[in-house]
Amino acid sequence: MRRSYLLLPFTVFNRRMDSSVTADSVEKATFQPRKPHTARGWGLLALSFSTLGVIYSDIGTSPLYVLNGIWAPSGPAPPAEDVLGGISAIVWSMTLLPLLKYVFICLRFGTGEGEGGSFALFQGLYPPPREDIDGDRVLTGDSAYRSKSVSNAGQLSGRFRWPLLAWCLFATGLTMADGILTPAVSVTSAASGIAVAKPSTINDVTGIALAFLIPFFLAQPFGTGRLGVAFAPITFIWLSLLGVTGIVNITAHPGIFRAFDPSRAVLWFVRTKNYDALSGVLLAVTGCEAVFANLGQFNMLSIQLSFSLFVYPNLILAYLGQGARLIRDGDAVINNVFYATIPGSSNGPLFWIVWIFGILATLTASQAMITATFSLVQQIVNMKSLPPIRIKHTSEKIQGQVFIPIVNWILMIAVIIFVVAFKNSTNLTNAYGFAVATVMFSTTTIIAIQIVYVKHLPVIIAAAFFLPFGFFDGLFWGAALKKIPQGAWAPLMLGTIMMLFMLFWTWAKRLEDKFDGKNRRNLRHFIFAGEKGQVTMPAPGRPQSLTPEVDEFDESASVQERYYYSVRDKIASDERDEDRRELVRIPTCAVFHKFASGKGVPHSFVGFIRQWPALPEVVIFLSVCVLPVPKVAADERYDVDKVRSVKGFYGVTYYIGFREEFEVNVDEIVAKICLLETPTDLTSSEIIAEIRKAVIQTTHIVPHYHVMSKVDLREGGLIRVPFNWMRTFLIESIYRRLIISFPETAKWNGPADEIIRVGITAKI
Repeated sequence: MRRSYLLLPFTVFNRRMDSSVTADSVEKATFQPRKPHTARGWGLLALSFSTLGVIYSDIGTSPLYVLNGIWAPSGPAPPAEDVLGGISAIVWSMTLLPLLKYVFICLRFGTGEGEGGSFALFQGLYPPPREDIDGDRVLTGDSAYRSKSVSNAGQLSGRFRWPLLAWCLFATGLTMADGILTPAVSVTSAASGIAVAKPSTINDVTGIALAFLIPFFLAQPFGTGRLGVAFAPITFIWLSLLGVTGIVNITAHPGIFRAFDPSRAVLWFVRTKNYDALSGVLLAVTGCEAVFANLGQFNMLSIQLSFSLFVYPNLILAYLGQGARLIRDGDAVINNVFYATIPGSSNGPLFWIVWIFGILATLTASQAMITATFSLVQQIVNMKSLPPIRIKHTSEKIQGQVFIPIVNWILMIAVIIFVVAFKNSTNLTNAYGFAVATVMFSTTTIIAIQIVYVKHLPVIIAAAFFLPFGFFDGLFWGAALKKIPQGAWAPLMLGTIMMLFMLFWTWAKRLEDKFDGKNRRNLRHFIFAGEKGQVTMPAPGRPQSLTPEVDEFDESASVQERYYYSVRDKIASDERDEDRRELVRIPTCAVFHKFASGKGVPHSFVGFIRQWPALPEVVIFLSVCVLPVPKVAADERYDVDKVRSVKGFYGVTYYIGFREEFEVNVDEIVAKICLLETPTDLTSSEIIAEIRKAVIQTTHIVPHYHVMSKVDLREGGLIRVPFNWMRTFLIESIYRRLIISFPETAKWNGPADEIIRVGITAKI
């Protein structure tokens, strides 16, 4: 018997389930979102160590360029008091934002699945609908469109949904732009160190940077886990080198410890009135959002331990050491503060050790933002704000560790363009800060709202969070805005384009899902089974109501509703034979794939029957449920429900682990069906024989929507006509073509004669 294959649809569900669950307990399992990854003891220490190679390399490589971002390498060395004020600003920015705000506050605002980032915050305010997985197998139930978000006790008004969504998507788009800028800035800055030891190579920095970056992107398919294990020791050594060299450099001017006095930073800005310098200080906290966005790759406790006990102390020592050397040596080190302050000679062994690990550390910094981008894209695809694309899971234990091929190659091409176009690290850092500052301010805003509407804490606590952190984020954002003419326009443009596209896809996809939900049909009011086993459907041209139906087993239905629909069933069964068309049963099996959840039969079945007025002997309606375990045992893959009012109809839920390929094994489904049709008499034996004969030839049926705008371009007057035209253009000229390029099921891996795509005109 042949097996049939389809790529996994991305409209999937999660269920909490232990990998050792028995087959008997599958039906009783509780469907919940997957839980955050947990670890204890040595496992927690190992996970904390892995975070070094994935999360902190971005913020850990900031010492390469921060001081030259504040004081230009081509200018004179600043006076001692200015250096002291600048280092004080860096120290307190590191303390207030990465340590206090992100590590100890923001990480507590991830989703129930353990995901972080701007879009995860929006999901906290407007949670996705809770899907009834068991209800997907009910073909005779309520066909009404009732998709509603899980309600919050605070009930944030729905009128804020789209503005907040736009704001979060803008921040998400900028985080993705950050995934482009981080590799470009950090690797170019590290490569520029070679010009300190060998000035003749100054024109070769771009080529050297690209020589490291391109193989790095080619290594991404190996997965976050393996790369984290490989990069973690590199980052550990790099941060240790920063700490040790910082301690050595501090001895050049121990008075640098006065930088712990925050008044030094305030006096620096008051005295110099150089607000633009704040955009250089901002570079010290780049990577904050990666700490939050990568939450799904690890967990809160592992991130808190590694940052507060190791990363933060070494970075503070590095900045203090650089400041001490800048105060003592001045013009001798201003041209490249980081490499010129490495203890020893400019061509000595320590210099080259630091240079090599600087290159390697900047590659791991790039890894931090790339994995954060992968996590964000996964969230957005699952929330239907981006087209369905192939997502590859790279870990047997952590569902959040993914690799997305198309995103990886787009990032690689974009990084190459940025490195070549901007040419040096100074130009790149101008573009870099804007994305970071905007995302930081967005995170502060949404968390303040979540404190009230999700955590249900008093407004005064939200104000206590927003006022100080919003003030600091606002200062950084204002400084970054002034850099728009000097390069910040690039991330602004990328973020705006991404936001507009994601808003457009969210809007159009919601219209399509609404159409799908409203056009689900109660099987009992579309297919009629006669006493002699014949099956009929309404004759062509007869009006067919889409009024929501109530299943006889629907406990939510009132007594009046049950009575009304039972009477309606009786009337329908007593209609004259000439009002119906008899459907011939053919000895085949048809698998109808359901991509949207809900009771009733999908619109593709209705369209199929109308085009080919015949019924396969076995009709299976298949929905997919992705479990938060890597693999599912063969005897636990399928749940099957039988429709008792019409022979040969079955609702099936297909459970699949997040590391498994999508493979529908009709043999296993038939085995479950035969258990339902246990032979108790001659009739049951005949039914089983008919089923086994029918499934020899199996066809898969998937819907293909031909979307059209439901508005009339001529209606609405002069004011509405332009909006109607734009709506029609977006749906029919753009969205229609995109859903062809990105179907819910990608290409068919099996023989072409095993699949039928039912065309449906969807007016949305």
